[in-house]
Amino acid sequence: MTEAINNRYDFALLFDVTDGNPNGDPDAGNLPRMDPQTGHGLVTDVCLKRKVRNYVEIAKANQADYEIYVKEKAILTKQQEKAYSALKLDPKGAEGKRKGGDDVGQARQWMCKNFYDIRTFGAVMSLKEANCGQVRGPVQMTFARSMNPITPAEHSITRMAVATEAEAEKQSGDNRTMGRKFTVPYGLYRAHGFISAHLAAQTGFSEADLALLWQALANMFEHDHSAARGQMTTRGLYVFQHDSALGNAPSHRLFERVSVALNASIDTPRSFGDYTITVDEASLPEGVRLLRLAG
Repeated sequence: MTEAINNRYDFALLFDVTDGNPNGDPDAGNLPRMDPQTGHGLVTDVCLKRKVRNYVEIAKANQADYEIYVKEKAILTKQQEKAYSALKLDPKGAEGKRKGGDDVGQARQWMCKNFYDIRTFGAVMSLKEANCGQVRGPVQMTFARSMNPITPAEHSITRMAVATEAEAEKQSGDNRTMGRKFTVPYGLYRAHGFISAHLAAQTGFSEADLALLWQALANMFEHDHSAARGQMTTRGLYVFQHDSALGNAPSHRLFERVSVALNASIDTPRSFGDYTITVDEASLPEGVRLLRLAG
């Protein structure tokens, strides 16, 4: 397995959306996710990790060691059976049972080596068949929260075509199939991330994997455009690199150095230019280096 990273990292990610829905809530009719008390917009960590996975799947298509475990229509048991097949182990044997054993450890290690998202984000693979245990990933992210409250807009949409002949017979005149669509006119969102060198050693998360993660975070929206999401763009990626595995300063103190302020003359933000981003690089804690990788 490739040598794992030796440094801890903390990062702040800024991205925005214009006339789109960055993360609809299926339990609320696909409305943009919001904090019900403050009105700030939310984007889940799961949504952000999905975009990283999608980017890696495109950038490393068919390359060894960069498969994606959690992807559309993937059957997880089938994914895990690949480990037992490659290692020539019986997933139903005594050592392959859910309780554990050497086979599970070997299978887990194989999954980490071959699946990028497992060695990055971790995975629970303790299924009854082809048990590969579970692993905690070195890269973890928070929900993204908008810098200001959002006011979702609701739009009526129509479809001129019909799906079936029966539907066509029911319609007459100017009747059209109706639908609803929700957008955020503008929102600037901020998320935080943490990378553990200790956990990276367990999954084999390497310097090459780290470089790919930064590349994905900077470019993931460029390959995720859709009518629903409008225009989404990474606006800033500020990485604090520690010179040790344990770290040299608390992450929250480092994040406080990245300030996002709405310009005084603006009441309702409608573009990235309505904000001023200030990064305090003076007197960084000893052993901490700031990297600006986007924005």
